Amino acid sequence: MSDSLVIIPTYNEIENVEAIIRAVFELRTNFHVLIVDDNSPDGTAAVVQRLQKEFGDRLFLEIRKEKSGLGTAYIHGFKWAIARKYDYIFEMDADFSHTPSDLLRLHTVCKNGADVAVGSRYKKGVNVVNWPLYRVLLSYGASFYVKMITGMRVHDPTAGFVCYKRHVLENINLDSIRFVGYAFQIEMKFRAYVRNYSIEEVSIIFRDRVKGKSKMSSSIVSEAIFGVLKMKWNSLFQKNRF
Repeated sequence: MSDSLVIIPTYNEIENVEAIIRAVFELRTNFHVLIVDDNSPDGTAAVVQRLQKEFGDRLFLEIRKEKSGLGTAYIHGFKWAIARKYDYIFEMDADFSHTPSDLLRLHTVCKNGADVAVGSRYKKGVNVVNWPLYRVLLSYGASFYVKMITGMRVHDPTAGFVCYKRHVLENINLDSIRFVGYAFQIEMKFRAYVRNYSIEEVSIIFRDRVKGKSKMSSSIVSEAIFGVLKMKWNSLFQKNRF
C-alpha cells in the first residue's frame, strides 16, 4: 500500500502518458498513480490499460465520458483518493512541464507539517523554460492580480503542481467548485487559505511541453480574470456557501 496518490488528468496525451507514468514509478517513494482520462480519441486510455498489466495495483484509470475540464477531472480524482484514504494527494500534468522528481520535495514539505505544498514557478524569480514572452507575462501578471484581489500570499496561485493533505480536501466543499482552468487552481488554494491551512511553496523549474498540444484557451483566461472577483465576493458575503 501507499499513502500517496498522484492524479494526472489526460486528454490526447498518448505521446506522454507512458513516459510520465514510468518516471513516477522510478522514484524512490512508493507513489500510486491515477489517470483521469476524458475519453481521449487518440487512445491514451488504451496505453494506460496496457501498463496496468505491468504495474498492477499501483496504477489506476478512470475514464470519463467526455472532455469536461481540468477542474472537474481533479475533483473526480480527489473524491476517488479520499474514498481510498490516501494521506497525500498530488496534482501533476502529463506533459513533463512538472519534473516528476519534484514530487519528492512536495511530499517532504507536507510530511514536515504543511497542509498544502505548491510547486512554484515564481517563488525565486521566474523559473519558466521555453515559454513565449506573452505566456510568461500572462501567467506572472495573473499571479500578481490574484494576490492583489485575494490577499493570499502565494507567489504562484495558478500552479498545477500541488500536494494536498487529505484532511484539506475533505474540508473543502468540492461540489461547489465550478472553475475549470486557472481559476480552479486559484480557488482550491484560496479555499485552503481562508480555512487557515498552511500553504508552503517549493521553487521548481517549469518547462513547456515538448510533445502534444497545449490546452490553454481564451475562455480559461477570462474565467480566471472574472472568476477571482466572484470568488472573493462570495468569500466575503456568502461565507456559508463558500
